[in-house]
Amino acid sequence: MQPDWYPAWRDEAIEQLKAKNARLKKDLHLGSWLRYDYDLTAGTLLFSQDGVAKVVTEIQIVGSTSTEAGSWLWAWANSSLPSELLSDAKLVRSFGEQNGIDELAQAYATDADNALEVVGWELSAVMARICNGLGIYRCPSREDGGGFYLMLKSINWAN
Repeated sequence: MQPDWYPAWRDEAIEQLKAKNARLKKDLHLGSWLRYDYDLTAGTLLFSQDGVAKVVTEIQIVGSTSTEAGSWLWAWANSSLPSELLSDAKLVRSFGEQNGIDELAQAYATDADNALEVVGWELSAVMARICNGLGIYRCPSREDGGGFYLMLKSINWAN
């Protein structure tokens, strides 16, 4: 269930995210650093190369996909994640509840075409739009083939 305006609004969010991520790639070389490390206690994502920190970001957790489960799970519905990094995801849930958008208000989302990565990027784009995220980073595939999506709240060179 969703209001008539939502599909076009979500498409706009996806285009906005593509532009934001392209700018981060151009300006801060995101996606080209050899290593990334997230610290869920500190709420940071660090990009480094050859043991030298290059870029540091503050994050909020968006959610994750699991090919094994065949679904997307919103961060706010994952009890194993630290609550300090879920406030923006909870705003998305409230937005979904207030506007009757099931894919934002329900813990899980699936895709009939089994394109979970697409679902992950789409829902992450919605969160970035609602919460003024600077971009989204999808951590490389996990053992189960899924992805872990992080929204960037601030970003700076490490030096």
